Amino acid sequence: MTNQELSKKILELVGGKENVISAANCMTRLRIQLKDNTQAQIEQLKNTEGVLGVVEDTTLQIILGPGKAKKVTDLFVVDAGVKAGNGMSTDNDWQTNKAAMKSQQKDSALKQGLRTIANIFIPMIPAIIAAGLFNGVSSLMGQLFPEAIASQTGVLYILSQLCALFGNAFLGYFAIYTGINAAKEFGATPALGGIIGGASIGSQVVAISTALGLYNAEVPLESILTTGKGGIIGVILGVWILAKVERAVRKKVPDVLDLIVTPFVSIFVVGVLYVFVLMPVTGFLSDILVTVLSVLIASTNPVVSIISGFVMSAVFLPMVLLGLHHGLIPIYSIQLESMGGVSLFPCLAMAGAGQVGAALAILLKARKVKNMRMEKTIIGALPAGLLGVGEPLIYGVTLPLGKPFVTAGLGAGFGGAFVMLMGVKAIAWGPSGLVAIPLMKTPAMMLWFFLGLVIAYIMGFIITWFGIKAEDIANA
Repeated sequence: MTNQELSKKILELVGGKENVISAANCMTRLRIQLKDNTQAQIEQLKNTEGVLGVVEDTTLQIILGPGKAKKVTDLFVVDAGVKAGNGMSTDNDWQTNKAAMKSQQKDSALKQGLRTIANIFIPMIPAIIAAGLFNGVSSLMGQLFPEAIASQTGVLYILSQLCALFGNAFLGYFAIYTGINAAKEFGATPALGGIIGGASIGSQVVAISTALGLYNAEVPLESILTTGKGGIIGVILGVWILAKVERAVRKKVPDVLDLIVTPFVSIFVVGVLYVFVLMPVTGFLSDILVTVLSVLIASTNPVVSIISGFVMSAVFLPMVLLGLHHGLIPIYSIQLESMGGVSLFPCLAMAGAGQVGAALAILLKARKVKNMRMEKTIIGALPAGLLGVGEPLIYGVTLPLGKPFVTAGLGAGFGGAFVMLMGVKAIAWGPSGLVAIPLMKTPAMMLWFFLGLVIAYIMGFIITWFGIKAEDIANA
């Protein structure tokens, strides 16, 4: 089935154009807001070729996998005749907008906050992955061909510089991109959000800090105020305030002066607050968070590393089910900025590997008791699981069975303990599984990450094999 055919089939099974409010995608899912959720034919959707799973939440989430989700969504919004986004539009009638608003109000405040964070960072994931890989290739070339790179001439040197250029073009200005996306999410002017993000990395911050006696020249990172202080937490908070200030100023300013006065006043007011208050305060909070992270997930104590790695890997999938995993994205960013690599992502990536191991154990038992439906489900979902898309195995196999969801988490814990013990760090984050191997910081870490996946596969298999009975599979 082509992507175009899949888009039309999904539209048919969710009730047609008349029942669709809006559509958007995240990394692996097409998310559809419906006027009437009861019109969606869930079982038929689950059995549609190309659909890896379906999650019923405030939006109907159709799991398609990385890459395919974006392609199908682009076709779906055209087929359905809707705009991507939250469904609120002046083109809609009031009943449609009311339905869109109500669908958003079903979330708890915590879920709304975490979804907001996700909406800021998810669009940047392709760039995060690409930039991380470019920087990784540049660093690897420096290790493999030190003389050629040191000569500052020749094809290898130019290639390494190009890779570094492309990587730093994003990661070096990560705060600006964050500011722009945060502005889109909070309703501020995107370019003004970029100014707030850019202000955090401007060299003038050091000059201001030095003039006020807040700069520690011997240990710059310990300065009360310096470039990057507060990181993306400060940027997001600053842009949130910017959105409120910009709206308030615009209400007071005559239309003829709006284009000049509103952006100038908004940036000046929020910018001053941001540099002198938000950057130091959020910097202090970020320093505390980094200290805690250093103890828990960057510890030099092997016992602490093993325990923290095991626990975090084991409980990650329940966090995903509750929608709490989106709150980890800023932590990834803080680790990347302050520690030069993300140790949390490789650890949590083991959760999907535990599911794969558990699914293999269930597959063998399903064959033994001749449960053809379960066997077919697992065989169809395993390739996606190996590549880091765990939803088909979670929602189609381990979670409905109950106990295997727990045993899979326990198996994942062993892989998480191993990669944490070995100090594995990533240069970016994205899908887990085998496709995440190139995201690890060094070739040695790539090997340790792969071995961690193997450990999680094996332990997920063993614990599930002895943790469930064949009769449990026969009756599933």
